Amino acid sequence: MQVTPLADRVLVRPVAAETKTAAGIIIPDSAKEKPLKGEVIAVGQGTKDEQMVLKAGDTVLYGKYAGTEIELDNEKLLIMRQSDVLGKIEN
Repeated sequence: MQVTPLADRVLVRPVAAETKTAAGIIIPDSAKEKPLKGEVIAVGQGTKDEQMVLKAGDTVLYGKYAGTEIELDNEKLLIMRQSDVLGKIEN
């Protein structure tokens, strides 16, 4: 299934949360932090007031409670407004 975001929204695949600490301690699911970094999968066309500056393939940082979680093909993704993205990570 394919989803195309509308207007100024972006579809983001969160980066997997860490499962071990540097000391090798395994972190249980209940104690894992929600990831704040992800990869943009798809973007909308923008609006007349806001041009899209993100594109598919960008790695972004977003707020802890940003976006709406959806599930596509047994994969959890986030859909959020471009303004919810805090920054883009340049490699």
